[in-house]
Amino acid sequence: MSTILPAEWAPQSAVMLTWPHPATAWRPHLPEVERVMCEIAKHIALREQCLIVARDAGHRTHIEKTLRNSDVEISNIQFFIAPSNDSWARDHGPICVFENDKPVVLDFIFNGWGNKFAAELDNRITATIAAQHAFGAHQIRDLNFVLEGGSIESDGLGTLLTTRRCLSSPQRNPGYSVADIESYLKQTLGVTRILWLDHGYLAGDDTDSHIDTLARLCDEHTIAYVSCDDPDDEHYAELKAMEKELQALRDAQGNPYTLAALPWPGAQYNDAGERLPATYANFLIINGTVLMPTYADTHDDAARATLQRCFPKHVIIGIDCRPIIRQYGSLHCLTMQIPAGVVTFAQAQRP
Repeated sequence: MSTILPAEWAPQSAVMLTWPHPATAWRPHLPEVERVMCEIAKHIALREQCLIVARDAGHRTHIEKTLRNSDVEISNIQFFIAPSNDSWARDHGPICVFENDKPVVLDFIFNGWGNKFAAELDNRITATIAAQHAFGAHQIRDLNFVLEGGSIESDGLGTLLTTRRCLSSPQRNPGYSVADIESYLKQTLGVTRILWLDHGYLAGDDTDSHIDTLARLCDEHTIAYVSCDDPDDEHYAELKAMEKELQALRDAQGNPYTLAALPWPGAQYNDAGERLPATYANFLIINGTVLMPTYADTHDDAARATLQRCFPKHVIIGIDCRPIIRQYGSLHCLTMQIPAGVVTFAQAQRP
């Protein structure tokens, strides 16, 4: 059987968002956060469908009103109802593969990044919206393995890029060795080789170094990564070590990757003086466009220019994600793309 985990730049049918609500940690900054969510939804809905998970019917009504007030193309929005602990769809959302060219929706366990936070509701979201026909009649496979979408990068050709610090965390899949994890991912995702990074982290990050905060595949030969050139910054040694690891990697043809160094944004802090995980690597690729996080920083334009070189045929759009990093994630963490062929309006039943 042939199994393929599509690259993020492959054609998409939709992107999933789980909308924040007052019963989550977003409550103190909810109006600002919803403005960012509306901006993300607006750009998605111009290019593909946007699946929005609301906590209940009243929340759905509120979201729809908020979107309309923000001039979002509501005709490309599909709503589904599921209680939620939080809004990090990248990590609790579905991971889609193709088996013999047929879509299969994989529902991995999400345990709050190694039981750091309550995640029981988020862990059920994929199954709950699947029961509402979010993915039509396509097979939904419930898997007894912890895996977050933000922890893996695929080139669509059998290569997986990830970090050992995250996937080998004993709080995720205790009893699994690195060899066990490799074997499971190769069997489940259809990948043939796994590239492991042992270095790289962001202060304030709860994920144990998700790859989508550090290094991203832009095509099968190119990796964009966060780079720090300030020896006085706490990240300097780790990110320089990660850079050396990336330089040693080879693509599927045995050639060195083209590496694109993303600038290091100025340090961002919360009201308690804690450093927040601002990173330009947490961008989202959608159909014809890359949505990149910005931080009202002097390096925003340089990051945009770097990503434009990585994606010469895409439009690069910046979205101010300062309200989002207050909860220690950014733009990519809020979203989960669904490949083309998985979602259609005809399949969906709107609650």
